[in-house]
Amino acid sequence: MAPAPAFKRIDVSPAYQRVADAIEREILNGRIKPGDPIGTEFELVRQFGVNRSTVREGIRVLEESGLIRRDSSRRLQASLPRYSKLATRLSRALVLREVTFRELYEASMMLEGASIEGAVERASEENIAEIEDNLARSEQAVANPAALAELDAEFHILVAKASQNRVLQLAREPAALLFFPTTEMIVSHVAEGGPRLVEAHRHLLDAIKRRDREAGALWTRRHLQDWRRGFERIASLDRSVEHTYMEHAQAIRRT
Repeated sequence: MAPAPAFKRIDVSPAYQRVADAIEREILNGRIKPGDPIGTEFELVRQFGVNRSTVREGIRVLEESGLIRRDSSRRLQASLPRYSKLATRLSRALVLREVTFRELYEASMMLEGASIEGAVERASEENIAEIEDNLARSEQAVANPAALAELDAEFHILVAKASQNRVLQLAREPAALLFFPTTEMIVSHVAEGGPRLVEAHRHLLDAIKRRDREAGALWTRRHLQDWRRGFERIASLDRSVEHTYMEHAQAIRRT
């Protein structure tokens, strides 16, 4: 019997991907800065020693990711990727992997806890004014599940913004894009869901204004536990968020 192989088969990336990877490395490590020219297709063909179609395909990959764009004269230059596009892609990956509410809840306990801690410590007057405006609009929308769910997602974005930590804001965004469907379902099915959500937001804003870290942590935990209990009343915590929401949306269309 032949012994088990010690090595895995080598994955040879296509040439266009290696071109894209090489340019991406130069942009991400800062040697090519946003706005710097990348070079013409002819120059890239010469530098990489590949044919023009390979270069064009590599460029297409980088344009789709937002790392390369064309200026008004169609010349290629480096650019910063649009985070909204990256966040959407990551959220789509969470959906495709059939992320459960339990996973979303566990991650949110850590990320939202860090957001409120930073907001309590570093929120500016402008940040507080934005959160106050969100709360006022939420109080008006308490009977509208879809509008309230959108405002809830916005509230948590504003709290993360108030933390003044951009890494934290970016880290929480992909999962946070799944907040809307879960909140809409809960508020639609649980009578006290909307009022309790607004009450929690009111206490969180108060904690930020008073710079009360303990109260901020307490009400974040209560708010997320309410969110979890609300979801448990309509579905299993271990069901895919996307599947549950699709059933909810179909039921609404039938009524």
